[in-house]
Amino acid sequence: LPSMEHVLRGSLIERYLRCGKPGCKCAQGEGHGPKFYLSVSFAGHRPQMDYVRQGDYERVSQCLSNYQQLRAAIEEICEINRELLRRREAL
Repeated sequence: LPSMEHVLRGSLIERYLRCGKPGCKCAQGEGHGPKFYLSVSFAGHRPQMDYVRQGDYERVSQCLSNYQQLRAAIEEICEINRELLRRREAL
């Protein structure tokens, strides 16, 4: 399992932003970027977005992957425990 200090829940969002200057290349093209944001959803609230610096992208991406691995491991453990309970064996 990954180390708990390297686990992060959410999604990375890639955005291209327009600066609003009339003569800028972004007015006609894709925009400036890519810029990355961590999006985290909470029940009953709008998702929160936090800017991720280019230099932090790989680390944040790995932390998100670690979360998915941890979540999959927990689901597998729960499934094993449910089967043990169904068989009336010790958990």
